[in-house]
Amino acid sequence: MTKTVNSFALVLMAAFATTPALAADLAYSEPAPSYEAPAATPSGFTGAYAGIHAGVSSDSGNPFDGDKEFMGGIQGGYNTEMGGAIVGGELEYSHLGDTKVGVPGGDLSERHRLALKAKAGMALGDTLLYGTAGMAMTSLRDGKNVDGPDGWKPGYLLGLGVEQNLNANLSAKVEYNYVHTNDVRSFDGVSTSQTDVSDHVIKGGVNYKF
Repeated sequence: MTKTVNSFALVLMAAFATTPALAADLAYSEPAPSYEAPAATPSGFTGAYAGIHAGVSSDSGNPFDGDKEFMGGIQGGYNTEMGGAIVGGELEYSHLGDTKVGVPGGDLSERHRLALKAKAGMALGDTLLYGTAGMAMTSLRDGKNVDGPDGWKPGYLLGLGVEQNLNANLSAKVEYNYVHTNDVRSFDGVSTSQTDVSDHVIKGGVNYKF
């Protein structure tokens, strides 16, 4: 009987001795793994760039109608990302190849253009869809049956475009521009007129990002 009591007492003592360790084990738990949101991937369209473009220019909005002239030029600009949107600015020079624009009594010729454009769009992977607007200075000269201002005239530019990344530095684009030039003065040999003229440009180009 005494041995049984002693054995039972030893068992109780062992149980009480291990209880704090078991309680400590139960109370302790591994810290929950911290969650870190994946870092945002920067767009492939940000930064400074320069490039070339070429296409056709016409005073008709129908690409299959009217007299068209080959045009080409250079551009440079800078894009940044703001709230998921791509915004930027671009300076562009184009030679318009004597694009004919109608005025009373005949046509004038558009020869050179400088355009300062703002851009805004959305990148869908490696594709950028964007709109553009800005100011254009167009050089006009005498044309068919009329004398023109032989100088630079201000106007505004509106456009849409799509640009595709080809690799980390090179991209290709297609862009449409509508350019409206106000108060162009012309003389048809009899009277002087003041007319608003406009043209439509469809061009493709490539940009190199630095």
